[in-house]
Amino acid sequence: MEMHQIRYFLAVSRTLNFTRAAEECNVAQPSLTRAIQLLEAELGGELFHRERNLTHLSELGVRMAPLIQQCYESALNAKALATSIKSGALAPLRLALSLSINIALVLPQLTELSRSFKGLELKFLRGASPEIGDALKKGAADLAVAGPMRGDWERLDCWPLFTEGFVLAVNEKHRLANSASVNVEELKSERLINRAHCEGAADLETLLVERGVTFAQRHEAASESDVAALLSANVGVAIVPESADLPAILRRIQIKDLDYKRAVSVYGVAGRPRSPVAGTLLKLLRATNWSTFSLY
Repeated sequence: MEMHQIRYFLAVSRTLNFTRAAEECNVAQPSLTRAIQLLEAELGGELFHRERNLTHLSELGVRMAPLIQQCYESALNAKALATSIKSGALAPLRLALSLSINIALVLPQLTELSRSFKGLELKFLRGASPEIGDALKKGAADLAVAGPMRGDWERLDCWPLFTEGFVLAVNEKHRLANSASVNVEELKSERLINRAHCEGAADLETLLVERGVTFAQRHEAASESDVAALLSANVGVAIVPESADLPAILRRIQIKDLDYKRAVSVYGVAGRPRSPVAGTLLKLLRATNWSTFSLY
C-alpha cells in the first residue's frame, strides 16, 4: 500500500467522484483510477461501486476507510515529527544516570541546554553500572553519567569529569554527629548501610578489609533514597560520595585516613552519531570547571 494510493482513496471516498478526486490530488484521472485498482487488487475486493452519478463505497470500502484514514494521519504525524527533530523544534535527549549519581550534578548544564534547545524533552534512566552500559549499547540512552563502569566493550567512550572522595554520613542524633572528622578504626562498632549499587562499593570494601575494618552488622540498601531513609531513621551509618544527596538532618563527616576517591565520567558510544542536543550536553559537561563546582 503506497502513500499516493492512500491519498487517492481518501479523496474519492470524500468526493465520491473520480474526476474531482483527481483534480484535488493534482493527478490525471487515469493515473488515479489505476492506483485505486491496484489497491483493490492488493486488498482483494472493490472499494467503490462505480456508477456514473452514484459512485459510493462498497462494504469493504466502508470498513477500510477509517483504517486507511488512520494510516494516513499516522504517516503525516511521523513526517511532522521527523521534520521537528531535524529542525531542532523538538530535541529529545535520553540521559542515563547511575543510581549513585546526584542529579543536581548535571542540572546547571541541563538548564543551559534548555536555553539553547526550546524543544528539549528530557528522559532520565536510572540503573546500576551494568544497566547503564546496556542502555548505551542498545541505544536506549544517548549519554550516561556514572562512576567507573566495568566491562570490556570496546565501543564505550569515556570522558572523566571529576574525582571525589567519600565521607561518613550519620544522623544528627548519632554519637559521631558533632565530630569534625573520624578515623576508620572508630567505625568498627557501627552498623554499616551497604551501598552495593554504587560503582565504587566493591573497591571501597576491599580497601576497608585491607585496613582490617570489618562490620559485624550491615543493612543492604538498593538505592540512594533507601540509604537516606535508613540514615534518617538513625539505624546505621554509611560511607557515601561527597556529592551524595542527603537530607538536612544528616551530617557529613570527613574520614581522615580513608584515601579513596572515585572518578565520575560521562559515557557515550564510539562511532554512533549524536544528535545536536546530545553533542551540546557532552560539550557542556566537559567544559565545566568541576574543581570549583560545589553542591553544598
